Amino acid sequence: MAITLINPDGLPKVAIYRQVSVATGSKLIFIAGQVARTADGEPVGAGDLAAQVEQCYLNLGTALAEVGASFEDVAKLTVYLVDWTPDKMEHWIDGVKRATSKLRSTATPPLTGIGVAALAEPDLLVEVEAIAVLD
Repeated sequence: MAITLINPDGLPKVAIYRQVSVATGSKLIFIAGQVARTADGEPVGAGDLAAQVEQCYLNLGTALAEVGASFEDVAKLTVYLVDWTPDKMEHWIDGVKRATSKLRSTATPPLTGIGVAALAEPDLLVEVEAIAVLD
């Protein structure tokens, strides 16, 4: 495995991600932000943050699989959330849990969550992009 995830002493321990990712592989994979759309472009989870998060992660899983990678190879996630407020955290976590269960992954790569006013289309609540590393 080219990725080692670490929660250093002296930094907060966060349940849904690790603070540091050490990548030792030589093949970098950059995946564009994924949104709640099926392969046919159909919207998923109108107004449902958990359903949209789940679809974003499943789409990332598809992109990773195409290049022989999985969530265990993800070094960093960036998450863009429309009109983010802390009360939405439980929906975010629910969507991640549902997706990682389907993907059979326990990976918790570092992530940065960014609240935004809007995304490319008005029905989108979340977009997730990834950087992965393979040996």
